[in-house]
Amino acid sequence: MLGSTSALSAFGRAICTRTGFASSSKATSAGPLVSSNCKRVVVRAMSQRGAQGLPIDLTGKRAFIAGVADDNGYGWAIAKALAAAGAEILVGTWVPALNIFETSLRRGKFDESRKLPDGSLMEIAKVYPLDAVYDTPEDVPEDVKANKRYAGASNWTVKEVAETVKNDFGSIDILVHSLANGPEVTKPLLETSRRGYLAAISASSYSYVSLLQHFLPIMNPGGASISLTYIASERTIPGYGGGMSSAKAALESDTRVLAYEAGRKGKIRVNTISAGPLGSRAAKAIGFIEKMIEYSYVNAPLQKELLADEVGNTAAFLASPLASAITGSTIYVDNGLNTMGLALDSPTLST
Repeated sequence: MLGSTSALSAFGRAICTRTGFASSSKATSAGPLVSSNCKRVVVRAMSQRGAQGLPIDLTGKRAFIAGVADDNGYGWAIAKALAAAGAEILVGTWVPALNIFETSLRRGKFDESRKLPDGSLMEIAKVYPLDAVYDTPEDVPEDVKANKRYAGASNWTVKEVAETVKNDFGSIDILVHSLANGPEVTKPLLETSRRGYLAAISASSYSYVSLLQHFLPIMNPGGASISLTYIASERTIPGYGGGMSSAKAALESDTRVLAYEAGRKGKIRVNTISAGPLGSRAAKAIGFIEKMIEYSYVNAPLQKELLADEVGNTAAFLASPLASAITGSTIYVDNGLNTMGLALDSPTLST
């Protein structure tokens, strides 16, 4: 009915035959599709129906978040937001960090940060060991297999994790890539080795291709996949080196290609969130994250602290039916810093 002007006009005329509806002094114009004496009626009816706002309801959905190893990063915030919207949460944790993470969960060290808006605690249905640098068991070098940090863990390559999730739960609806690593991130690009550069690409961008490649067959049509990127993909950030800026650029390019391929093959939407700086444990490896946070606060259009929950909420929106037509996009959640072309705290502006 809403697709037809004549039908909407008829609807408006029908409502106007009821006494009292068009007499509200608080109603406002509904636009040109209904007659002037009935405009207020349609708006009032619509506003009553939407009084509770647009809900993000992921009840019955299942999400796998790759790259959660503590409770202070974007991956954790995304997991919480998806849980708050009703989704079942599965996480993939880097194998060397698995024991500490699970122990902290079990002992209640994360209970305060597990609290959801309704007062309940986020439940994680299962924690999977994961090292997304390796696609299959055959890819794992002998020295890694013998490494004591991997002792006792099994089925942690991307292919094995996807198969285990399938055996445990059958399918998922949401896939989140929240992991990155650059062993030479503190080195300028001109001093970065080939090995360091390729390692950054492997861990930070190809890992997303691999995850989607292996999880796509068990994702329900209409699902969504989300990754995390950074403005260094398109702007020069001195100090963010070792090939990491290249890895983020690749991730954003892959997002567009994967959106096409996954959309056509599995009806899955693929987007990436370009998040502003956060003082997480992983980000501190860069070495100057606190200065980046201060720079963002001083120079961004919105002068406020960027919260991990704001990125989490954006992810929940992108995973929901409210974003059903959004795919292949880079969504900026950085208080608008990406729009700035001049640093307001530059000494040259004060001279």
